Amino acid sequence: MTDEGTAAAAATGTLGYEQARDELIEVVRRLEAGGTTLEESLALWERGEELAKVCRHWLEGARARLDAALARSQDGGDDEG
Repeated sequence: MTDEGTAAAAATGTLGYEQARDELIEVVRRLEAGGTTLEESLALWERGEELAKVCRHWLEGARARLDAALARSQDGGDDEG
């Protein structure tokens, strides 16, 4: 990975879900629009992959929290009923 790629990966770790999603949308738009060199396209693709991982991480964390909350509410509901 290049120094630029390393810096991008480090910066990606601090992004919130919405920031990563918005940047990913922009990356996809730029790729779909075309007009970039092969090197630029590859860099955009790599950034998109990093951003997708960040989004996936946030979504998996949210899913785990929801599952835990549902499990707690079901456990509490059994005691009350």
